[in-house]
Amino acid sequence: MKRNNIQRDFATFALQMKKTLFITLGSASLALGVIGMFLPVLPTTPFLLLTAGLYARSSNRLYSWLMNHKIFGDYIRNFREEKAIPLRGKVIAISTMWTFMLYSIFFIVNEKWHLQVLLGSIAVAVTIYILSFKTKKNERNRPTND
Repeated sequence: MKRNNIQRDFATFALQMKKTLFITLGSASLALGVIGMFLPVLPTTPFLLLTAGLYARSSNRLYSWLMNHKIFGDYIRNFREEKAIPLRGKVIAISTMWTFMLYSIFFIVNEKWHLQVLLGSIAVAVTIYILSFKTKKNERNRPTND
C-alpha cells in the first residue's frame, strides 16, 4: 500500500515537472519568437509554433491565451491552417532583415570578407525560405458571392 502511494506521488511529481518544463521552454520559445519579429536572423514562425505545441501539452490557459492573442494567434493559425504568411509580414520580414544585414555587412564586419559572405548567404537563404511559403490573401478585400 505504501509503495503505491510513493509511485503515485512520484508520477504526480513527474507530471508536474514535465508541465513546468514545457511551460518554461514554451515561454523561452515565445520570447525568441517575439525577438525574431525584430531581429532578422531569428525566425519567428518556428518559435511560435513550438510555443503553441508546448503550451498545448502543458497549460490549457496559456494555450488559449496564445491562440486568442491579437498578433500571435493569427500568426499561428495562418501558418498552421494555410501554410501561408501574409504579404505584409513577408515584406516587413525581408526588408528588415536586408536592412540589418546590409548594415552589418558594410559597417560592422566590413573588413572580414568571410563574415560578409556568411551574412549575405544567411540573408539569401532566409529570403528564399520566407518566399517559399504561400502568400496569405487579405480576406477583407476578397469579393463576396452575395
